[in-house]
Amino acid sequence: MSIRRFFLIAASVVFFTGCAMAPAGGGASAEPAVAAAAERLRLAMVDPAPAALGALVADDLSYGHSSGKVDTKASFIGDLVDRKSDFVSITITDQTIKVVDGRTAIVRHTLAADTNDSGKPGKVALKILGIWQKQGGEWKMLARQAVRI
Repeated sequence: MSIRRFFLIAASVVFFTGCAMAPAGGGASAEPAVAAAAERLRLAMVDPAPAALGALVADDLSYGHSSGKVDTKASFIGDLVDRKSDFVSITITDQTIKVVDGRTAIVRHTLAADTNDSGKPGKVALKILGIWQKQGGEWKMLARQAVRI
């Protein structure tokens, strides 16, 4: 899937979710809850546990890597648990959160990480776009796209 196509799909998800749902409140008051969920995901990616990761990502997850690879929920969690995608440390900066309809949030940030993918040490610097959705009272990452800086 091309980055352009991903962004078109992500924008459509945000637009149609907003059209289909009456505003449920939230907005700025929901931003701390989204930030807390994003932080739990950051920690779970460094120290992966299937249950913790599963609770933070939507069943329909579309997780786009800067390489162009796109993961599903199962492949995202599997690669972290199996250390194919191994984050030794992750630092998040310049995070912005916009809750658009009370149950959908756009999260952008800069990610710097030390990695050890399949035992090979490395570093990454990425810009991240995440789409989070409130499902069953919990914020879950529905989509994510990374681009190299």
